[in-house]
Amino acid sequence: MVYESQISFTLDTICPWTYLAKTRQLSIPSALRQYRSYPTSKDVSFTMKFFPYQLYPEASKEGEDKYEWYKRTKYDDSQDKMDKYITLMTTYGNAAGIEFDFHGQVANTLDAHRLIQHFQEDRGPDTADKLVDSLYAQYFTQRAHPSASDTLLKATDHAGIDRTTSEAFLADEQEGLLDTKMLIQEQASNGVDSIPYVVFEGKRRDFTLVGAKEVAEYLKTLEAIAREAS
Repeated sequence: MVYESQISFTLDTICPWTYLAKTRQLSIPSALRQYRSYPTSKDVSFTMKFFPYQLYPEASKEGEDKYEWYKRTKYDDSQDKMDKYITLMTTYGNAAGIEFDFHGQVANTLDAHRLIQHFQEDRGPDTADKLVDSLYAQYFTQRAHPSASDTLLKATDHAGIDRTTSEAFLADEQEGLLDTKMLIQEQASNGVDSIPYVVFEGKRRDFTLVGAKEVAEYLKTLEAIAREAS
């Protein structure tokens, strides 16, 4: 019997490290693709499920300048530190096929999480995967506001959700809100204080990896789960 393992991926759609861990050219998706050629892959199947986390929960819906926010809150208003951060992330981004744009707006991501969680439950993991990909790409490469209605609607278009359905969901600001807030609180209760926070469910034990890892480390984890499942 094939063991079904859930990969619980905790993220925020304004976190570049979760984008690096998620993007198709790097890390988890790449490891999963490579793992399909392994002999042990027949013994286990993996499904990714997304969980919400907020790096900046006190942010307003309107938002503020992303570049200035990073420089002020992360790098003590130091231009030198900000320049080094840009150089580092550009290097990582180029390796992953991402052209990071460091301008635009940073804002509260609760509505983006509400969208992901609702359609993940309603339409399944493939739809959620496409939503997350679109939200990341829009925010990090197209200067999109992370949770504005037009951003969220473009994400639902990318995921193949008809406009009538997506517009109706977004119009009801209370739908799924409490559940999403509870999931955010649950992540904090589980000790999540940095992301990406990824839990690979195993038959005998779970494996937790914090931070964006190399493909080889994810592959090693997938192999361990398969061995213990046999």
